[in-house]
Amino acid sequence: MNRTLSLPQRLQSVRASKRVLAGLVVSISLLSTTLPSETRAETAPVSPGTRLADELSQAFEQVAETITPSVVTISTETKPKKGGPKGTEQLRDFLGEDFFDKMVPSPQRGLGTGVIVDDQGHILTNNHVIGDADEVTVRLSTEKTVKAKVVGVDPRTDLAVIKIKVKEGLPKSAKLGDSDKLKIGEWVVAAGASFGLDNTITAGIVSAKGRAISGGAQYEDFIQTDAAINPGNSGGPLVNLRGEVVGINTAIVSKSGGYMGIGFAIPINMGRQVMESLITKGKVTRGWLGVGIQNLSEDLAESFNYASTEGALVGHVDPKGPAKSAGLKQGDIIVQAGKERIKNVNQLRNYIASLKPGVGLDVTVVRGGDKKSLSVTIGELPAQTEEGPEVVTEGENEQLGLSVEPLNESSAKRSRTSRTEGLVVTEVAPQGLAAKAEIRPGDIIVSINGKDIATITDFKEALEKGDVKKGIRVVVESQGMERFAFLRQQGTEEETEE
Repeated sequence: MNRTLSLPQRLQSVRASKRVLAGLVVSISLLSTTLPSETRAETAPVSPGTRLADELSQAFEQVAETITPSVVTISTETKPKKGGPKGTEQLRDFLGEDFFDKMVPSPQRGLGTGVIVDDQGHILTNNHVIGDADEVTVRLSTEKTVKAKVVGVDPRTDLAVIKIKVKEGLPKSAKLGDSDKLKIGEWVVAAGASFGLDNTITAGIVSAKGRAISGGAQYEDFIQTDAAINPGNSGGPLVNLRGEVVGINTAIVSKSGGYMGIGFAIPINMGRQVMESLITKGKVTRGWLGVGIQNLSEDLAESFNYASTEGALVGHVDPKGPAKSAGLKQGDIIVQAGKERIKNVNQLRNYIASLKPGVGLDVTVVRGGDKKSLSVTIGELPAQTEEGPEVVTEGENEQLGLSVEPLNESSAKRSRTSRTEGLVVTEVAPQGLAAKAEIRPGDIIVSINGKDIATITDFKEALEKGDVKKGIRVVVESQGMERFAFLRQQGTEEETEE
């Protein structure tokens, strides 16, 4: 039953409540003056630097949360080749198990990283992670382990695509960014299984772009970073602060085998093109110009009366290639291809490879000091050219030293040439100028200072007319491809003082 109070009783109750409330306010005020500063409601002011550091830390945290689910650890196993002797168990008993195991190769195991790139289960990684593995196993961020199928590999870029089938629970794929928009100095994060430790995240900046570290026939346009990349990181993603994959971690420069501040990643724009080609065609289709090209040294540029070292010097023109049909010649210096101003061999090679066969391309060359524009229809890089030499670089030079003899059937076969006459190099002095210019035994002297060389007499006359101190430009054929070499004898200290 409810109780009803009279008016005087109500007033008396209100007055009592006010006294209690006032007492509480005083008590709370006294308590706040005696509590430690860290327990008070008010906090010390935060400096702008601290706020900036907190924001950067939160950005890294968000990147880690975004990319980690799509990063996988790849384990490989390559079994020993079959064909061992019969009676293996008897041989083990006779030799002893320890000694036998040292003689008979055991399965080779490898470890790397990959990144899920679509909801079909395709994973992008390095070719050297997969290698010739017989079994490829993927461990997801959910700790689930599944077998993977190799979709395709591309040794020329060191990229590979594998695929997994997961009925339920396939982690979200990574978002691919635009590596062309990367800026030097921009923050990036490298993710992978460093030394087998899953879900390792390291941070750094973009140190440089457009790096080529091995040369030869590789297609390289590396992003250099100081984000720690260690063994096991290969194939993992390099990510910007928006959580987008901008590269695939591939290589390090190290004397110890571990991180030393220089790592390299394949730009994702190159990776995307290779990946899509491998998934749709099972191979990589590349544009082909049909030339052997080399970078210009100051000596070579001077010998062509060319006032720069920018461009790509044509050392060889394939007789069946698009360049031949378009009128390109040995000694041309390619300075423009389409809208691309050509600075070096690596740039031109990557650009041509990115074009689709059949497209037309305007090429500007410097020939005899004059610029000439040519129109080329890009071809498709033949499969047999994939492993052949495409780029030849000039060597340094100090002293002259080489021996030649007339080409015969036997030496022509060894040199893999179709020539029936000419001079083949038989010896090269280890410290001589020819050695420094990378002329090797088996190379064929094609011309000296523009004069064709077919006999010993031609060779001697050309050398007599030339001046080694000013420099001699030689065209040599190496394993079927021609290139330029520049030989100059450096003056002694006494000659320099005179």
